[in-house]
Amino acid sequence: MKKIIPAIDMKDGKVVKSVRFLGTKEVGDDPVAFAKKYADDGADEICVLDIMASIEGRKTKLDILSRMREQISVPICVSGGIRNIGDINDALEAGASKVAVSTAAVKDKSIIKEAAEEFGNEKIVLVVDTKKNRDGIYTVYINGGIGGEDTGIELIGWIKEAERLGAGEILPTSMDTDGVKGGYDIELYNLVCDNVKIPVTASGGCGKLEHFREVFNKTNVSAALAASVFHFGEFTVKDVKDYLRKQI
Repeated sequence: MKKIIPAIDMKDGKVVKSVRFLGTKEVGDDPVAFAKKYADDGADEICVLDIMASIEGRKTKLDILSRMREQISVPICVSGGIRNIGDINDALEAGASKVAVSTAAVKDKSIIKEAAEEFGNEKIVLVVDTKKNRDGIYTVYINGGIGGEDTGIELIGWIKEAERLGAGEILPTSMDTDGVKGGYDIELYNLVCDNVKIPVTASGGCGKLEHFREVFNKTNVSAALAASVFHFGEFTVKDVKDYLRKQI
């Protein structure tokens, strides 16, 4: 079965959620408690993003990651504030199973190659925040904590290069659908999956159980990530898996 991945966005050590990367709403005080609940509910992986780390020029809060690892055994992917090989090593030592690079990789793509050689492709994930420009072309955004900055880099060329450099997975987030709950950006994920051979995770826009079925039936993504629907108790990871067993 395809993987279901709850995402935990953190700001100032608390769980938050944004809509289209514009502003944030506080969801809860304890990211560790959220991670434990999702793991207990059957999550295949947890994705933890310190959304302000890159913007504030600091590392991800690794103490929170360490406490998560003490509580759960499922894989944890960490993103935010990863700027160099040392940061990746620190995150892995603190309990991350995978480390995602985004802004730092755009600024210096050699980090992907060096990290893949040092730690293995399977531990390096490329996170890409993206949306369509006026010409209908998906471009890459950096510093995506709030708002983001359009680099003008065309998405497909970037993900192909990242795969060649050694990224083991691609996690593109559609900024147009993020937090809106209208469904995943099917066009985006077909485009990405058609251009890389490594696993792709869909992110941004899930609002109901049918959206998981749609993205798995209409694209070749290997996993789907969601946040709001789990944070606010609209349904659980178990509910998603029970539903998909009957539908796919």
